[in-house]
Amino acid sequence: MDIYLVGGAVRDALLARDTDSAAHFDRDWVVVGATPEAMAAQGFLPVGKDFPVFLHPQTREEYALARTERKTAPGYHGFHFHTDPGVTLEEDLARRDLTINAMAVVQAEAEQPTRATLIDPYGGQSDLQQRVLRHVTGAFAEDPVRILRLARFGARFPDFSVAPETQALMVQMVEDGEVDHLVPERVWQELSRGLMEQRPSRMFEVLRGCGALARLLPEVDRLWGVPQRADYHPEVDTGVHLMMVLDMSARLGASLPVRFACLCHDLGKGTTPADVLPRHIGHEERSARLLKGVCERWRVPRDCRELADVVAREHGHMHRCTDFSPTALLRLLERCDALRRPERFTEVLLACECDARGRLGFENSAYPQRDRLLRALAAASAVDPAPLAAHLTASLPADATPQARAQLGPRIAHAVHIARATSVAAAFDADAGATAPG
Repeated sequence: MDIYLVGGAVRDALLARDTDSAAHFDRDWVVVGATPEAMAAQGFLPVGKDFPVFLHPQTREEYALARTERKTAPGYHGFHFHTDPGVTLEEDLARRDLTINAMAVVQAEAEQPTRATLIDPYGGQSDLQQRVLRHVTGAFAEDPVRILRLARFGARFPDFSVAPETQALMVQMVEDGEVDHLVPERVWQELSRGLMEQRPSRMFEVLRGCGALARLLPEVDRLWGVPQRADYHPEVDTGVHLMMVLDMSARLGASLPVRFACLCHDLGKGTTPADVLPRHIGHEERSARLLKGVCERWRVPRDCRELADVVAREHGHMHRCTDFSPTALLRLLERCDALRRPERFTEVLLACECDARGRLGFENSAYPQRDRLLRALAAASAVDPAPLAAHLTASLPADATPQARAQLGPRIAHAVHIARATSVAAAFDADAGATAPG
């Protein structure tokens, strides 16, 4: 049998991108001239469900038998895979998505792939040098997930262009309805990876350019061309603003839940009646309703869903909180569940900062709302509910009626709220006193 290092590790090494990692982690191997029985005899552990994939007995890296595939039905699952010792490396590489991912080196030279003899039957090295994302063969059209993967690579390598023939092929795939057969798990997998790339906006620009965004996320696609008030949004176009917000989330190193919240925070602006534009009164609630549909369609994880809902509903209030009274600040904190989940609240704040700075000319602006809300949260959190609860419970007569006992919980909650409001007010009064002229 012959073993080759293939795919991303070879690509990234040639790009001098995390070369050490490319040499030691996330390596994919192809085995030519072997059978499942021969792999098992050497101690490899079979793990593949659809085709023979094995784990190395020591490194636990994946080794796949060279294979070809044939389209048998629409969508991602409609494939028949063929493996036998006669399948060549070139045939295996031909089924891969992009030329830059269809290169290989022999196992003996894999530890230093930049110095190895490159096996490059489809011109991947030239496309790397020219910064081009190009499909390997027409088989690209058989798997709609490849549109999402290419868009994700566009976000990872924002200086790469899409080859014209590949762009045309993706447009045809969308028109043929291939993306309509994508399963939620694969869509979310690729979207979430793309959101975490260097320039997430590029993923959505690529998807929009071939028409796939309108099929997968029409709520996002319809934002382009929707105007906003130029005094608040010098970039005017809502779609342009959204892309700026996403890229700001990457610049600030935000987590996936924060980046997903940024993606969905303004969905409601796409449904604003034309006669009230460029104002968007009530878009926050509309955004939250549309967000629910997106999350159900693509089975978005709970942490992303919940954070995005808070941001969609409250980002306008967060931006305006510098004018809020202490009582209004506390109500905002309570709606965001900030006292119970302060870690998540810091992520809500980060998403709102991305929104505020994702505007033309505001990229380097401060976000004073963060300090104000964190100061209010610290003051409110300083209140210990236990003594209040104990006092009110002790004051309840032994012969209290069931109705009186039922009111104990709401009375405690109200007392805690009042104490927290007093604490927040005192904190800001103390700040004002400290900064007042003597």
